[in-house]
Amino acid sequence: MTLEPHPQPHPDAPDAPQRSGVPPRHRGPHRRDRRRARRHARRAARRALPLRRRLIPTWRLLLGTTVGLLLLGAAAFMTLYRMVPIPDPKAHALAQGNIYYWSDGRSELARTGAVNRENVPIDRISADTRHAVVAAEDRSFYQNNGIDLKGMLRAAWNTLTGRGLQGGSTITQQYVKNYYLTQDQTLTRKLKEVFIALKVDREESKDTLLAGYLNTSYFGRNAYGVQAAARAYYGVDASALNCAQGAYLAAVLQAPSSYDVRTATPGNRDKAIARWNYVLDAMVDRHWLDPAARAPLTFPEPLDPQPAAGLGGQAGYLVQIADDYLAATGTLDAATLRAGGWRITTTFDKARQDAFADAVHRQLHTVLNPAARPGSDTDVRVAGASVETTSGQIVAVYGGPDYTTQPYDDALRQDNPIGSTFKPIELAAGLKGGHHTQDGRAITTETVYDGDSERDVVGGPTPYAPANEGDVDYGPITLRQAMVKSVNAVYAQEGVDADLADVRRTAIALGIPENVQAMRADDTSMTLGTATPSALDLAAVYAALGNHGQAITPWAVSAIDRVGRRDGLPRLPGHPARAALDRGTADAVTGVLQDVLGPAGTGATAAALGRPAAGKTGTTDQNLSAWFAGYTPQLATAVGLFRENPVTHGKLSLNGTGGLARVNGGAFPTAIWTAYMSAALARTPVAAFDLRPSAGNQRPASSPTPHPAAPPRPSAKQPAVPGKPAHPGTGGPARPPRPAAPASPTRPAPAQP
Repeated sequence: MTLEPHPQPHPDAPDAPQRSGVPPRHRGPHRRDRRRARRHARRAARRALPLRRRLIPTWRLLLGTTVGLLLLGAAAFMTLYRMVPIPDPKAHALAQGNIYYWSDGRSELARTGAVNRENVPIDRISADTRHAVVAAEDRSFYQNNGIDLKGMLRAAWNTLTGRGLQGGSTITQQYVKNYYLTQDQTLTRKLKEVFIALKVDREESKDTLLAGYLNTSYFGRNAYGVQAAARAYYGVDASALNCAQGAYLAAVLQAPSSYDVRTATPGNRDKAIARWNYVLDAMVDRHWLDPAARAPLTFPEPLDPQPAAGLGGQAGYLVQIADDYLAATGTLDAATLRAGGWRITTTFDKARQDAFADAVHRQLHTVLNPAARPGSDTDVRVAGASVETTSGQIVAVYGGPDYTTQPYDDALRQDNPIGSTFKPIELAAGLKGGHHTQDGRAITTETVYDGDSERDVVGGPTPYAPANEGDVDYGPITLRQAMVKSVNAVYAQEGVDADLADVRRTAIALGIPENVQAMRADDTSMTLGTATPSALDLAAVYAALGNHGQAITPWAVSAIDRVGRRDGLPRLPGHPARAALDRGTADAVTGVLQDVLGPAGTGATAAALGRPAAGKTGTTDQNLSAWFAGYTPQLATAVGLFRENPVTHGKLSLNGTGGLARVNGGAFPTAIWTAYMSAALARTPVAAFDLRPSAGNQRPASSPTPHPAAPPRPSAKQPAVPGKPAHPGTGGPARPPRPAAPASPTRPAPAQP
């Protein structure tokens, strides 16, 4: 019997029996079809969207891309981690020397390179110092794996958003950079730093890493490592540093060239002390310092710095200025510079530098007699700086007699009032701003003021009635003649009329740093030079006047390279001029300052230069400093003279110095300036000022003459007519008669010629 095969129903037939309990709609081919249909539907729906919507990626695309990038990044990270070896530290751990050249680029100025370093184990570094450094530099040091990803991202964000360039490096990374790598600011070096930091963190203990960092870091004062720093700043071993001292050394690490409080500007000293307080507060925050022990701590003043070897004579001062310039402009930080190997061409002219030192010696030191006059001829110091007017190049400075015996650079210090050398700034502010006298007359160089000594200043923020030199009354006198005679009463009032806030802005625009002491617009005495810019700052101001109001920040380095390197070198900044004053105002001031060097002016000694020049003398009350600043069309130079206590650095009177009862700016400072400028310009063609003063500020054919050799005023003034000014066009009302009286001890110190 033949059996008929049982017919097999089609799988898609409605009554087809189910197989293995799987419904037909769930079978493979149909499932793929449905997925394909859904994809087509999604694509069709997306194509139907507007273009702006189609440009937005889907979540599936974003998720897939993110996962892919993460996998790719992880693979790249592991590959680089395996490829980057820990290099031999001996190839990079030792500092090299730097060579500095004079402006000709060939003659060697100085050579540095002696490395002041003594490595010490971690147990020879005080615990307070270790904690201070970790609190200041890397609070997560004991918890991180050598890098701080969160800190790096935060630093990158702050840099991108303009909050300042930040590195985000851990202590381990900084140690790796100091000990294993170069200081090059490249992405390749940074990547190597990260991977080596991860490796050494796994292989070395935290104590070993911290000791390595503290032994390789630069602390300033040519001190490499914490042991050298402890001796340089406090004369003790690192093991003997107390909490306050350790916190200061930790603070110095951030900016060694700026945070040495014994040589810092007032503004940087304040920043250094603020950083010290920050370190202590961070130690409290990390529970390494008890708040009760933190409260009574006072700032630990370090010792005076000692000079580095090989920088004798003037060389040390010049190297310091070049180093400060490179650091201030961001060209090379202190650690990179001190790592060595650099060839630095400066702007300093050897012949002019020698001429400056020779002028100080001949015009001052040969006159001083400390043995015969120990109370007046000792501890006399000179601050000097010379700048090209049209380029801003610093061609010479005088910071002291010898860097090895006096490491302070007096040319850079900002603690000596400049007296009446400030008056040209006031005049410029009055001329440029459309200002008027108290009785409504426009201020020009020929505006008449009341020149009587101790007349009350009208309209100032604080009471002020400065005396003229010798208490001389000049009566009605123009601003031009008042500059020639340096009449305090006139310029105290003119400064107020010009608006003290505008005077301050003008000073800053011309080149005086805004953070110098005693340049406050809420104090009337600012008008007579209580501000304390450095000699270099003042030279820059007068250079801007000589450059028709175009100010250029002084600069000290013209070229830089590195042994064996021609690529990847840092780029030096440019030196653009900025319009501090309009030409008409600047030239009007120059025209007035030319008269100061005339026969009747306080700077008459400078006429011996024998070529067109302009300038201004300055002397402070109590004779604590004396100045002369002046310029030709090619060169601007400022010279300051002062005495100070060598221990406390407090200022001493110049009365009696060099046998003079009183030392004015027209004495030694002008003599030094004239001798130096004569030598510095000996091979320079004589040039006249090309002056185009603004309207109303030209020198008149016959200038009003002040009372000649006016005798000191009598003990009481004659009464003025009520309701009338004491003199026509005084710029202020008459004052009532008053008896002669000694100057009030609380009265601000007036400047003198």
